[in-house]
Amino acid sequence: MTKQPPAGEQGSTRNFRLLAQHELSGFGGLGEGMSIQIARDGRRILWLAHESAPKNFTGMDVTDPKNPRIVVQTELPQSYMRSNSLEVSGDIMAVAYQTQKVGMQPAGMELFDISVPENPRSIAFMDASGPHSRGVHQLWFCDGEFVHMAAGAPDFISRNPLDDQCYRIIDVRNPSKPVEAGRWWLPGTREGDAAPPPVRHKPENDFGFRAHNTNVYPQRPDRCYLGYLDAGMIILDITDKSAPKQVARWDNSPPYVGFTHTALPLFDRGLMVVSDESVVDDGKDWPKLIWILDVREETNPIPIATCPPPELDVYAHRGGRIGAHNLHENVPLPTSWFSDQVIIGTFFNGGLRAYDISDPYRPAEIAHFVPPAPRLAPTGAIQLNDVFVDERGIVYTVDRHVGGLYVLEMDF
Repeated sequence: MTKQPPAGEQGSTRNFRLLAQHELSGFGGLGEGMSIQIARDGRRILWLAHESAPKNFTGMDVTDPKNPRIVVQTELPQSYMRSNSLEVSGDIMAVAYQTQKVGMQPAGMELFDISVPENPRSIAFMDASGPHSRGVHQLWFCDGEFVHMAAGAPDFISRNPLDDQCYRIIDVRNPSKPVEAGRWWLPGTREGDAAPPPVRHKPENDFGFRAHNTNVYPQRPDRCYLGYLDAGMIILDITDKSAPKQVARWDNSPPYVGFTHTALPLFDRGLMVVSDESVVDDGKDWPKLIWILDVREETNPIPIATCPPPELDVYAHRGGRIGAHNLHENVPLPTSWFSDQVIIGTFFNGGLRAYDISDPYRPAEIAHFVPPAPRLAPTGAIQLNDVFVDERGIVYTVDRHVGGLYVLEMDF
């Protein structure tokens, strides 16, 4: 395999074509929230969550993917907040708010009426703050009825502060009055649990037994597919939302080093794609991978392959993180592209990668996009953080720090 250019050169692209880049008026640090609304006047609005203050979210008109433009950009009320995650269902947008430390406010979820994209209007705020809570890290909102989230709560007290966010289900069928429908946490992580505490990872690899991505799909509305950081991937039965029950758990750590991020089921193929997240610079938590699991028997997930990652020796010292992060998640909305043959994921300074998994035992890279370092990049390298593909096949990926939005076409 031909190695890609070293740090400082022009970047590398194969089978992706860059249509546009937008630095969002100097606020190009973007998180893990990307969702598309078709506005009432036909415009296509891409909503973006910011990685950190001062900005809350940005709405961009991407009707013409070669000419994205800002429609609205909003501010957070406090500098210690972040709105890392958002999702749109119809003309309602849910936004997650997390604070830097427990006990800070506001922390929770806010619902917005975005029927007029230029003027998002708050519908309701659900408070998730408390003496042991940092609020909401991630949310999933696709059916217009329930928000699934990784969150703390005023009454959730974890035995270890790293385990402070559990899985919560919020009923928003009356969007002006969100109410909790149910919750689940890894047994042993909450004060008062009968189960013993989980065996912790080594201190340098102890990132917490807490929820991250909380995916629910219409093909199996009775299941939630959880990335649960150091606890691995967990499948829950949510037939009774008031009492979720564990169906299966797959954990690769140890010997790997945790931080299971995203669980993407491919229902018709009996497969699941699971991504780790790299959270340490310079490849010190290598390898962080995209895994292929056989889940034909859902109670016994079996790993059968990993997607080939970028070369460690090429990327480890470019700056910042190198390793897997988020995936295009086949979000069950009409504005989202669906594929169970091609997986697209971000790798921080390793850029964006696309894999053909038609043979699930032999995933093959078919495309990559590694842009040069953005202007003023604090790590000296790109840090691609998230990816979303719309139903037209247009790819949107974002930089974690300053680079903003990149709009691509697939040439495969």
